Amino acid sequence: MTISMLSNLYRRYSVPLLWAIAISFPYFAYYAETIRSNNDLETWLPKDTPARLAYEDFKREFGVEELIVIGLKPNASEARLVEALAGRLDTAYGIQKCWTPERLKGFMTQMGVEEETAQARLNGLIQKEGGELTGIIGVLSEEGIKDRSGTVAAVKKELAYCQIQEQDFCLTGTPVVVTELDRLGSRNANRKFFILTLVLSLGLLHYSIGHWGMAFAILGLTLWGINVTVALINLCGGETNFILGALPVMVMIFTLSVCLHFLSYYQTARDERCTDPLGTALKQSWKPCFLSTLTTLIGLFSLNVSEIIPVIQFGYAAGLGSVVAMIVGQGLTPTLMVIWPECGLRGARHEKTFHHIAAGVVKRTKVVLVLTTVLLVVAFIGLTQLSSDINPVEFLPAQGRVRQDLMQVDKGLTSIDSIEAVVSIQERSLPFMEKLNKVREIEKLIGSHPKVRHTMSLATFFPEEMPEGTFSMMRILRQAQNSRSGRNEFLSNGDQLWRISARIDAPNGDAKRVILAELEELTQGKDVTYTGVTPLLEYAQRKIFSGFWESMTGAFFVITLVMILSLRSLKAGLIAMIPNIVPIWFVFGAVGFLGMTVDISMMMTGSIALGISVDCTFHFMVWYRQNRKAGKTAAQSAEIALQHCGEPMLDSTIVGSVGMLALGLSNFAPTARFGYVMSALMIASLYGEVILLPALLCIGQKRKNKQAPPDETIESNSYGVHGPSLQVTGKVA
Repeated sequence: MTISMLSNLYRRYSVPLLWAIAISFPYFAYYAETIRSNNDLETWLPKDTPARLAYEDFKREFGVEELIVIGLKPNASEARLVEALAGRLDTAYGIQKCWTPERLKGFMTQMGVEEETAQARLNGLIQKEGGELTGIIGVLSEEGIKDRSGTVAAVKKELAYCQIQEQDFCLTGTPVVVTELDRLGSRNANRKFFILTLVLSLGLLHYSIGHWGMAFAILGLTLWGINVTVALINLCGGETNFILGALPVMVMIFTLSVCLHFLSYYQTARDERCTDPLGTALKQSWKPCFLSTLTTLIGLFSLNVSEIIPVIQFGYAAGLGSVVAMIVGQGLTPTLMVIWPECGLRGARHEKTFHHIAAGVVKRTKVVLVLTTVLLVVAFIGLTQLSSDINPVEFLPAQGRVRQDLMQVDKGLTSIDSIEAVVSIQERSLPFMEKLNKVREIEKLIGSHPKVRHTMSLATFFPEEMPEGTFSMMRILRQAQNSRSGRNEFLSNGDQLWRISARIDAPNGDAKRVILAELEELTQGKDVTYTGVTPLLEYAQRKIFSGFWESMTGAFFVITLVMILSLRSLKAGLIAMIPNIVPIWFVFGAVGFLGMTVDISMMMTGSIALGISVDCTFHFMVWYRQNRKAGKTAAQSAEIALQHCGEPMLDSTIVGSVGMLALGLSNFAPTARFGYVMSALMIASLYGEVILLPALLCIGQKRKNKQAPPDETIESNSYGVHGPSLQVTGKVA
């Protein structure tokens, strides 16, 4: 199909195509809204990783245990009220059983533990000496784990029924945190920030185009593309999570970038008085837009080197979004040009500015390169200080109720972080009480660590010394026998596997790693395996940091190869990639200097920003090389390329960075950090494209005027800013 035939098809079928988009909009919007959310922290790692395998084994042996912890303040801690609430929670939806201080002490005293000893053993778990809170622990049933939000709502309902005011209790635990993450990461929670982004984008589009109808139409197509992307994920059985909360803004940026570049080509064709500006724009724009989408896909798919499931999901989802954006921007924007043929990207707004910038860069090439080198050295120092951290608590709003309750419980009752130690005793012939004593010795070793606040095992419920009386001994052994029948949360596989749960003080990921290593050293020589959510997060933290470098390095090398092949020049490809990696170096150097840690959302930004920033490079290099082939010097070619590409580069960067900056207003920390860093990377990319790239292309060639040898033919039909259309052949070294 020729370009003229394609443009004729657009003129004939644009209106029906737009009607089809409008009719299908509600369908895709419905499926986008009904996508399920999943923020289970334990599913972050693939099942075949060592940490996940150990955790799956632990769950298989001891069962899945999730706890809701209620900390009652003095006004609501009367013993009768505590027991009345616990009695109602026993039958509440999603709760398997409920423990109070009196219930646990009663069970221990039945086993022969002295009341004073029982009281001491509860310190740091469900009570704290000198603390104001009295704890109630609700253990979730399988039904409750499947419906955490429903269980949390049921617990709150029982608290309200017992007339316990919100200011008189703290509610926390994994189900509460995951429920809050689901809420914060949902489309509804991010809707106001997304609407703000749309409003800002609409204003910027009008500024760039100068036509409200076109601006609204492009925004409408963008919304359609966003809903198509999310709906397809839903229809394919996918889920959303707090990381994917930024996906709509990403798809919006991808789409608007392609639209603005297409409008730039269309406007240039109109300025050159082409007989078919739509066909000319389609012919000129498809290759750089396709290559831009390809490099964006490479940047996104490079995230698959990570072992973190939400990161991998984001890579695939955003990759799908970039393809949809290409279809919308390159395939549907022409339908709007049929309706408003007089519209295009407004030119001459900053033409003089870009002319002066280009002239200044050409004159001061060495100054630009020396300054960039100095900044790179400084940024390198910051890069050496980068570290990673995963702390779900940091994902919650600092002043939010869930985080405040969690911190109060951590301070006044029990630690929120725990490590599970699984002790294996292979000697089946050993008496039960000897096995119990072995476990108790290991538990004391673990408890001796200064950062371990509390330990609990089956030995917690037995006295230190067994009674001498025959009947008392028989009663305790009968109780022990009952504990071995069926599933027990502290005993499994007969008497071979014993669980010790240790509550630890670990303010950050580094502390978790140190504590885990020191506990392993303390129990060296013992048959002990450490697992649990905390070791899972510690393992994920290490993988995030390695994945950050691996994904960005992989994306850089693959995109460089694509750049070299597309430009058919090793030298040009390498030069073109330098301005894309330098801004990333700058921004993450600043992150290191500021003491910020790389979290699960920030780790993706480097690869994504690299893929996006290369978009502008392709458009710039197309114009630069065409003018070089026409016989212009490097300085002249760079100036013409910058004057042509400067407007769409500036517009797309402003739209993208402002859209990302709006995410920074989110109360959800991962979304906000992703927005801040992506916005900074996109703004920094302007330095690379507008200043550094022309300087690199002009170095050592300011006085040269080389003609390209005609040993390779590349057809072109692009249009310079100051001259007639170019149709040349040749090769530029």
